[in-house]
Amino acid sequence: MNYRHEIKHEISYEDLLVIRQRLRAVAKPDPHALDGKYLIRSLYFDNPGDTALREKLDGVNRREKFRIRYYNNDTSFIKLEKKCRLNGLGTKLDAPLTAAEAQSVVDGDTDWMAESGYGLIRELYSKMKYRLLRPKTIVDYTREPFIFAPGNVRVTFDYNIRTGLNCTDFLNPGCITVPAGDAPIILEVKWDAFLPTIIKDAVRTEDRRASAFSKYAQCRIYG
Repeated sequence: MNYRHEIKHEISYEDLLVIRQRLRAVAKPDPHALDGKYLIRSLYFDNPGDTALREKLDGVNRREKFRIRYYNNDTSFIKLEKKCRLNGLGTKLDAPLTAAEAQSVVDGDTDWMAESGYGLIRELYSKMKYRLLRPKTIVDYTREPFIFAPGNVRVTFDYNIRTGLNCTDFLNPGCITVPAGDAPIILEVKWDAFLPTIIKDAVRTEDRRASAFSKYAQCRIYG
């Protein structure tokens, strides 16, 4: 697996305005974004002991979490993702799901997953069966993404983070989400072997330190 560097900062709205302006001068907007941004809805999984949540809060060096995700309310393109962290680096594996398959996972109808042609779907099935992973909460937010080819850099602003509380029917447009407490704006920078100086300068903030902020953990503040 190809692990990448990842760093996050909690920033103010004023920071966002300044850094966004710098990035527009040196980087490109993600071509998949609509008017420079897109909406993300994710459904995160955890077990009855909240292992994924506790490992994140405890800063466990090696951890993973599963989620199902789609963008801009478009359920024709849904992905199962497994995000892994090791020694401060991150990587992500994914597999496609149809809307019907995603709904069946939410409904607990999982037998078909054992015969899937995608190893990641079979892995989730195994962990749902033996580790009791289950859909836990919906996480909604808005993302503004920028890309920079040298170093394979991706810079994103994430904000308007909302939680589905106890609702896990994430394909249901009637599933209500509410603000996830006083969630900050998150600046995230990802890169491969090196981070170009021009990007370092563009995302520079005064008196801001790296953060271990987790949107999933933030969205669990109500339970």
